[in-house]
Amino acid sequence: MKSLLKIPSLLLKLIKPKSNKLEIECYGQSDSGLETQQIQQIMEWLFASLMNARYLGRSHLIWDLGEQDWNKVALTGLLRDEPVFLYRCNDRPSLPPEHCYWRLMAEYPSLRIYQLEVLEQ
Repeated sequence: MKSLLKIPSLLLKLIKPKSNKLEIECYGQSDSGLETQQIQQIMEWLFASLMNARYLGRSHLIWDLGEQDWNKVALTGLLRDEPVFLYRCNDRPSLPPEHCYWRLMAEYPSLRIYQLEVLEQ
């Protein structure tokens, strides 16, 4: 029953107008253990990549320690058709939501940034 009560608020979030400016919403940054300079370099690279792809709107960046549950964040981004990225702070990324996978973005030198993709069925 509680899950049914969440449906109206989820629908409102989905019809919310898309932003016409580039935004990156971050999750877990304070727990990442990274220095401010490292975070700034990663954010600058991601902004430049999104601008290069001519993307305008909101995107999501998860600072992941591994074995964390980011399903709500990831699925919300996917449902809104917004890109979801993960920066792996430890050895392995957390599991993606069902029917999705984390695609390694080999363009980033440290090989720690992933983009959430939907598995083709």
